[in-house]
Amino acid sequence: MSRQLVINLSACALLLVQYLLGMTVNVYVTLPGRHPGAGAANYLSGSATSLAWLIGSGPAWAAAHAAFGMALAAAALAAVALAWRTGSTTGRVTAVVGALAIIGAGFNGASFVTYGHAFSSLIMAGLWALALACYLSGAILAVRHPRTRPAQ
Repeated sequence: MSRQLVINLSACALLLVQYLLGMTVNVYVTLPGRHPGAGAANYLSGSATSLAWLIGSGPAWAAAHAAFGMALAAAALAAVALAWRTGSTTGRVTAVVGALAIIGAGFNGASFVTYGHAFSSLIMAGLWALALACYLSGAILAVRHPRTRPAQ
């Protein structure tokens, strides 16, 4: 089994765990309307403050969802680095688009925590689906076109 296949399948599994955490948050957690960073005028500083509050003092399921999402973004960047070394051009594209989708979902999650708009949650879910499609495609490509040595 190639490293590229393992990375893509692992990303799919991690995305499914993140989905389950997100659904748990959606069903069982209500974020308070007032918390550090809520409604901030500056998106970046407000989101950073909101995420720091959420992970440090927020509801446990939401904190786990946010922390796991940040770890997932780091793993997606590692998948891009591996794809760049060993993948085909199409494999690289799927890794980059998948990573951008995960990062975009994270930004919309931060926006949801900060401003509470439902469309941020909807965008986050759509980007999750795009990321999953990318990593499934990457896994299929890794099976159909395995590479035995790093690209030069």
